[in-house]
Amino acid sequence: MEVILLERIARLGQMGDTVKVKDGYARNFLLPKGKALRANESNNKKFEAQRAQLEARNLEHKSEAQAIADRLDGKTFIAVRSAAETGQLYGSVSTRDISEILTEEGFSVGRNQVELNHPIKAIGLTNVQIVLHPEVEVTVTLNIARSTDEAERQAAGETLDSAEAIYGEDINDNARPDSFFDPNAEEEGDEGEAEEADQNV
Repeated sequence: MEVILLERIARLGQMGDTVKVKDGYARNFLLPKGKALRANESNNKKFEAQRAQLEARNLEHKSEAQAIADRLDGKTFIAVRSAAETGQLYGSVSTRDISEILTEEGFSVGRNQVELNHPIKAIGLTNVQIVLHPEVEVTVTLNIARSTDEAERQAAGETLDSAEAIYGEDINDNARPDSFFDPNAEEEGDEGEAEEADQNV
């Protein structure tokens, strides 16, 4: 289906462009959301008559988005989540979660404005792109950690090993889990059994 774009759409075209798109995309998204009109003579005239108004509205939305982008730019948001020793999250952080975190901090961002190719499934610092307007994008940092203390340490550039992340930074070397296993214990046990066997003979 051919449509006339009523605003700039990434990877598709600028306002006023006539582009060919899949029927489903036009019917389910572009047309009902008011982002495009079917390409025909009457709609072409309608667009030309409304062009100035559409451009003014677009400029207004763009300046509103830019104001939010200026406040968001370079900000870091903390997400506290449960995770395994390896740093793998129990669950994941999705576009909805990120939208909610930003909204709690006073930024009105919808989940459809969060660009995330796949959900985040591990602790650490992740850059996330926010598309506030077709012409306004901003990048924020998401600091995913098991606690706010751990998030602060990550933000300071510290890399937490799995034992430290669970037991704290003042962990005593003797308290590390691997130190509870004595590699010689099994050998001693075998020798003891051999001695008992010799005595029984």
